[in-house]
Amino acid sequence: MPALRTGDVLHLTRAASPQFARPIMARLIRVLDWTTYDGWLWADVYQLGPDGDATARRSVFLRRSGVRVLTAGPPVSQRRPRVGALV
Repeated sequence: MPALRTGDVLHLTRAASPQFARPIMARLIRVLDWTTYDGWLWADVYQLGPDGDATARRSVFLRRSGVRVLTAGPPVSQRRPRVGALV
């Protein structure tokens, strides 16, 4: 299974975690480097509304095998620096 990348749009259902009894769409901010069970991970995401805009920021606990990537984020070389970032 390919690695998750910042910017990936994820479809999160019960397969990813019991907390998603009602499926959501989310854009990945980052995978957190926290110790957890084998096959599980913590991630920061923006929950997306029906129009694709971020409606909430969440930290979620996920089963990696249950995460469905709908669209991949841009390659690292194409990402724009953050406003105010030192380049």
